[in-house]
Amino acid sequence: MAVRIAIVGAGLIGRCHARAVLAVEGTDVACIVDPSDSAKSFAQEIGVEWFPSISDIFARAVVDGVILATPTGLHQQGALACVEHRCPVLVEKPLCADVAEAEALVARARAADVPVLTGHHRRHGAALRRAKELIEAGTLGRIVSFQGTCWFHKPADYFDVAWRRGPGGGPIAINLIHDLNAALHLLGDVASVHAMSSHALRGGPAEDTAAVLLRFQSGALGALSVSDTAASPWSWEMTSGENPDFPAAGGACYQIAGTRGALSVPDLVLWRHEAHGHWLDPIHGGRIEMTPHDPLKAQIRQFAAVIRGEEDALVSGEEGLRTLRLFEAIRTSLATGQSVTPTAP
Repeated sequence: MAVRIAIVGAGLIGRCHARAVLAVEGTDVACIVDPSDSAKSFAQEIGVEWFPSISDIFARAVVDGVILATPTGLHQQGALACVEHRCPVLVEKPLCADVAEAEALVARARAADVPVLTGHHRRHGAALRRAKELIEAGTLGRIVSFQGTCWFHKPADYFDVAWRRGPGGGPIAINLIHDLNAALHLLGDVASVHAMSSHALRGGPAEDTAAVLLRFQSGALGALSVSDTAASPWSWEMTSGENPDFPAAGGACYQIAGTRGALSVPDLVLWRHEAHGHWLDPIHGGRIEMTPHDPLKAQIRQFAAVIRGEEDALVSGEEGLRTLRLFEAIRTSLATGQSVTPTAP
């Protein structure tokens, strides 16, 4: 029998999840939950039930799991409802509005033994998996530096949705949060961050550009730059080609350097010196083989396996909390102008 998954929130990402569920063998969309008329029309379009609120799911539908794709401020409320009904839930990133909410959710889920997953879908793709394998194998030597670019130009009508103009509606929370999770996954925990932002183009409370310096506990240093007003091919969406909604540009948006070599991601080009391995020796780059696949569909397959009790979560609620701790440290740094140490578990 197919795993029945309810989609809560029928905005851009919620509809992507719904289509992924419909495309994955062994999973079905149980219903669409969103009070808007457009969500009701979308449910009719794909031939499933529609409900206006999450409480309707457990009273009127049969579901095995829930995907929460609502605005961030509603994540904890929706996820706790799922935990209360012992229903596994995949929560879009960021896991909650702040660390305190996420800690409470993770603790409640752990006590109830209900799986809570975080929607950092890139972790299910081939590029990050292969990069992690190369780092752990010592192919790059000791990692010393990381840099990431997250630049793109969003259209004006993207901001017609009110919450995208408010606090948390800028590219740090919506976009860079994925890169933060990737950096933690590839390089380990962060000892301190220092961040700055600009609101020069749009004005208002949501930033349009930001830069973040990272000092990892390993001693490696990193730098991340994000902007949603920059016409550029250097973002994960465009370099990876994983999302067909974005034009594929190829190339890389991350560079990772170690004592024995450097790797660009997601194109997975490995650079190493000949002979003694220093700057006077020739350096050559070669592409590492991988088999690309759709990470959103891979995430659905994994969620279904978690629901069936066959696998543990690849990106758990605890992992979402870990990323949120770093995100909150960045927000604190932006507010104070100081370097900040992420809170410890």
